[in-house]
Amino acid sequence: MDILFTHSYFYRFDSKQWETHQPYPPLGTIYAAAMMREKGYKVGLFDVGLRENELEIIPVLEKEKPRYLVIYDDGFNYLTKMCLTNMREAAFRMSDYAFERGIKVIVCSSDSTDHYEKYLDHHADFVIQGEGEITLSELIHILDSPANESSTDNLPGIVFRKNGKTQVNPKRNVLKELDTLPQAAWDLVDMNSYREIWMKHHGYFTLNLATTRGCPYKCNWCAKPIYGNRYNTRSPEKVVEEIAYLIEHYQPDYFWMCDDIFGLKPGWVQQFRDLLRHRNLKIRYKIQSRVDLLLESDSIAALAESGLDIVWVGAESGSQKILDAMDKGTKVEEIYLATRLLREKGVKVAFFLQFGYLGETEEDITQTIQMVRDLLPDDIGISVSYPLPGTQFYEKVKAQLREKTNWTDSDELAMMYQATFPPAYYKKLHRVVHKEYRKAQGIQAIQNLLRFQKPTLGSLRTALLLAYYAPSLILDKKQLQKIAGK
Repeated sequence: MDILFTHSYFYRFDSKQWETHQPYPPLGTIYAAAMMREKGYKVGLFDVGLRENELEIIPVLEKEKPRYLVIYDDGFNYLTKMCLTNMREAAFRMSDYAFERGIKVIVCSSDSTDHYEKYLDHHADFVIQGEGEITLSELIHILDSPANESSTDNLPGIVFRKNGKTQVNPKRNVLKELDTLPQAAWDLVDMNSYREIWMKHHGYFTLNLATTRGCPYKCNWCAKPIYGNRYNTRSPEKVVEEIAYLIEHYQPDYFWMCDDIFGLKPGWVQQFRDLLRHRNLKIRYKIQSRVDLLLESDSIAALAESGLDIVWVGAESGSQKILDAMDKGTKVEEIYLATRLLREKGVKVAFFLQFGYLGETEEDITQTIQMVRDLLPDDIGISVSYPLPGTQFYEKVKAQLREKTNWTDSDELAMMYQATFPPAYYKKLHRVVHKEYRKAQGIQAIQNLLRFQKPTLGSLRTALLLAYYAPSLILDKKQLQKIAGK
């Protein structure tokens, strides 16, 4: 084997994500593998997603004896942007194992882009900063041509050590023509292992798919270390062709379109819908989007007609003051309007919510909770503001950051700077908001029953759980006030 690809996101090391039983193949990793295979290299994949620990790579390294170990994280997985220390340490150990066996190590990830010195200290020969396929291809070509090895001095997008000193080359521009990339190397994935987990816990099988790279919006807390602020799009023809391939070979029941922003390019969603119809492909899928974008033209109608099941929107806060402080560029009233219009078309809506941003008061928090009560989204995801290098938010709080600058896993919810309330407040607030949400769902379920709507097992369970959430919420609210010093 010439190149063994791996990545560092172990679902088992992130208990919250592991317990949801919704794993996805490492899409960014298999894009890079496809690129190198197209260049004539013999490649393999050690997918750590469902593995017990990083020790399992050792027998693979010893059996396959690759010339290169490429730790290439999935930049389409938003969890990798968080640079979780559990995953970082696993990457360090895999790099060390490869070094001990005389294998060159190349790393490409959000975390290594931000913290390249740490990876070089753990025997990475090269760190690729940002989008990696083209850089990786050129780097390995140079390394395989010994006479030209010094050409790494001029190769954009890499960091390495030369004569004991770290050399940071200029960054590479992101790829604009995404259709020039080969289709991801799906055949390298142990698809049955993913299917088994999905079917056992959910009764259907989901695969991830990317139609774009990057995000042009400038929310001041959002890090974009891989694909940046440029927004580049695959053609709807290429996307539909890949959907047809995946359905034929792996029979997914559902797709997670893992773009930061789905369908931003004018007319793209409409073309996508028409191509699916032309090929008689009926799919169900979920996306991430912005409420202001969804309100443009006939976007919601086209999305619904193409099979959109649920859209996750970055609602973030019910306070306009906080949205403005974040440079979010959206209005609270747009959240209300987009939610109503989506539901009219039969599309479910889920909210990402964020607490603890600088200047957020109890009144702002109350407004966010009220928005959840009013709109009762189909799901919610709650986090606290998280300072990541390269963001304006990070620059505002970095003087307060000490030794701890990253979470261990995605459920840690640690406050790493001085917010309005103490860290324990936000831990408790997480519980309070979830219980407010469940209580509101329970009340709605009971109201539906009183209107003689046909009950489902799910609605009956939601109604019955009100007996738990209502009284426990009272206790949690009292504890929250006590932590706040009231």
